[in-house]
Amino acid sequence: MRIEALTHLGAGRASDGTLVPRTLPGEEIALRPDGSAQILTPSDQRVAPPCRHYRGCGGCALQHASDPFVAGFKQGIVERALSAHGLTPPFRGLHTSPPRSRRRAKFAGRRTKKGALVGFHARGSDTLVAVPDCQLVTPRLTAALPMLEALTVLAASRRGEVALTVTESDAGLDVRVDSEQPLTDQLRLDLAVFAQTHGLARLSWGEDPIAMIHPPGQVFGPARVVPPAGAFLQATAEGEAALRDAVTEILGDAARVVDLFAGCGTFSLPLSQRAEIHAVEGEAAMLDALDQGWRRAQGLKRITTEVRDLFRRPLEPDELNRFDAAVIDPPRAGAEAQVATLARSSIQTIAMVSCNPVTFGRDVAVLVNAGFTIDWVKVVDQFRWSPHTELVARVTRG
Repeated sequence: MRIEALTHLGAGRASDGTLVPRTLPGEEIALRPDGSAQILTPSDQRVAPPCRHYRGCGGCALQHASDPFVAGFKQGIVERALSAHGLTPPFRGLHTSPPRSRRRAKFAGRRTKKGALVGFHARGSDTLVAVPDCQLVTPRLTAALPMLEALTVLAASRRGEVALTVTESDAGLDVRVDSEQPLTDQLRLDLAVFAQTHGLARLSWGEDPIAMIHPPGQVFGPARVVPPAGAFLQATAEGEAALRDAVTEILGDAARVVDLFAGCGTFSLPLSQRAEIHAVEGEAAMLDALDQGWRRAQGLKRITTEVRDLFRRPLEPDELNRFDAAVIDPPRAGAEAQVATLARSSIQTIAMVSCNPVTFGRDVAVLVNAGFTIDWVKVVDQFRWSPHTELVARVTRG
């Protein structure tokens, strides 16, 4: 059969509708009994996967495609999401984070007869694949795999898996364990000793802090913030910088800015070097981390914070009218309710950041129908070799 196109999840679609992973448009293929593709006529965009684990691991989906092809594929996802609403804005050059740059990863761990196995699941399977030479995560996270195996022996039940979320910080690794095993007093003590022995900055059991040897800081502009365990963080430092620089350019010399879905201050803190910021977020712990980071920094303008569920209680036009500009970075569900009130406000400039082109298209169409213009869109590929796509857009009234 012939592959005609890729779905938004990166799977090849044949002319009869069959979906075949790890194929490319234009390729002639034959299906093996296990459903994998034998490539009969390869695309000129096909390359040798850079990671030796790619065949078995499900962590990446597009290592068989050239970088220019993947860049075009991801921008095409955004273009199609916007064209569904009749929108065809100009695009700026795409940013792609380099290999071995993911500073945060969620590994799975399972106990074995000889110890433990830590890695990623195979595609569409509960089979666990060890990834000692992963080309996606930073070398620091790869070097932590033996430590995570030892932690799995301690934290996993005999038959269940543990989820191990590991984040680089300026003070060492920040590790969160999610396990079905009960947290007994003895296990709590053992985990605290483990954190000390292995030099972890922080070890948490779910949202329950076990040990914090050194506060695990993240630098946002001139401020250092210690986020709550598991709090949102941009996937790569390079991707964060691309988004931050674009947002800073969009807001220009605005003197009063509202940061909607502010998190721990990814944008608020850098922007406060030249503007007063009102940061709004639904999680109090994240805003507390932002506020403490702001108070410890020097030379920043005033930041106020507000804990508020923007899905159920968005800022109303009279509240928004106090500001010159807004930055909005919602989760994948988008910000339908908040965008509706932005459309009725007097705000002139909006920096829209999104991790879901479909909900971005829906939301930005509301603004365009209210008289806004999409000046430009920039795609930011922090999740290299995956179909996941992020973007930032400059949206102005009139």
